[in-house]
Amino acid sequence: MPKRKMIEGQPVLLVIDIQGGEGAQEAADGDAVSIPLMDGYDERLASAPELIAKARQCDVPIVFFQEAHRRNLIDFGRELDGVEGVHLLEDDPGTAVDPSLGMRPDDYFIRKRRYSCFFGTELEILLKGLQADTLILIGGHTDVCVHYTFVDGHQHDYFCRVVEDCVAGSSIEAHDASLRAMEYLQTGARRTTAEILAGFEDFAAGRGPSATEERPTPSVA
Repeated sequence: MPKRKMIEGQPVLLVIDIQGGEGAQEAADGDAVSIPLMDGYDERLASAPELIAKARQCDVPIVFFQEAHRRNLIDFGRELDGVEGVHLLEDDPGTAVDPSLGMRPDDYFIRKRRYSCFFGTELEILLKGLQADTLILIGGHTDVCVHYTFVDGHQHDYFCRVVEDCVAGSSIEAHDASLRAMEYLQTGARRTTAEILAGFEDFAAGRGPSATEERPTPSVA
């Protein structure tokens, strides 16, 4: 198979479920919500504002996602059959997109009820309108919404890249395993914030592939 550049064609940055106060949110009955968070969860997303700002500067489209559930819980489906408890209810303060991201009123914004950003949303229509080729994923959870979105993007034949130092999972073990699984699907999928920032600049400048050439596959821990 041919080697792929880090950014093939038109990139789009997907900002997945970076929401305020998720871990400390309270359920409707007053009980603490059970959503596992890996150590250093917030710190691992610290470069998100920089990536978003660089995308704006380089005319890379950005799509913000918000997981939100109706207050009567009708749209949770099987989501509560696992480890997670009731979480991210509409209009709860912790459900709002993190204000530090600087989302603007005219930004592309999609509210979703399930894990994958593709499932039951308008994302595919939007991506076709944007003539997207490469999807760049940041946010959480690495092992849930990010991973499932990556898989659906892969199956829709997009080039998918995950910014491995700007995603966070439910546990370190699940985070690491999901990154390996994404790299398995597309060699060179795992990228760093520094690489993506440079790639955005090259995209904007129309320069050659110097900063977007495929890097070696990360070693498996």
